Amino acid sequence: MKETKKVIGRAAILFFVMMILCGLIYTLVVTGVSQLFFRDKANGSIIEVNGVKYGSELLGQQFKDPKHLWGRIVLPDVSTYTDEEGNTLMYGLASNKTPAGEEYAEAVQERVAMIQEANPDATMDSIPVELVTASGSGLDPDISPAAAEYQVPRLAKENGMTEDEVRDVIRKYTKGKFLGILGEETVNVLKVNLALEGILKD
Repeated sequence: MKETKKVIGRAAILFFVMMILCGLIYTLVVTGVSQLFFRDKANGSIIEVNGVKYGSELLGQQFKDPKHLWGRIVLPDVSTYTDEEGNTLMYGLASNKTPAGEEYAEAVQERVAMIQEANPDATMDSIPVELVTASGSGLDPDISPAAAEYQVPRLAKENGMTEDEVRDVIRKYTKGKFLGILGEETVNVLKVNLALEGILKD
């Protein structure tokens, strides 16, 4: 009986020690380190200029006007979740449509027509695929340099810039491959648009 009580006592002590170490101390240390050395990333990589928050560089926004760079198709949902006060909450999602289905093919064709109509002066022969398809998250913030290049003539015309000036902006917010070899180059759509507006200058 005494041995059983000792075992239970030791187990209880171990439980509380591990709870404090893993549940409290570890959490505080990790949070403190992230806030000290990676504050921007830890807080959502929010783009803030002169006290105004324009969004996260990690989440795509939908741009449809001709003066802005267009990103991947954004699929927000505002009909599923609400907060405690009944206000709708937005989140991104994939369409879950099969590429072999007619509905998917029709959606892509509609997007192709939309992109072609918006970019009549595009010099590229084909539309980069990410301009007419959504990502798995439905909120992808980046496009390829090719997808950005496809829109250069329109952006130059609509913003009163030369095509080379637009390319300089795009190049400034193009992220290279990880370690120079992994992944693909990507262009952050929100950053480019803020720069085109003259908001983001660094």
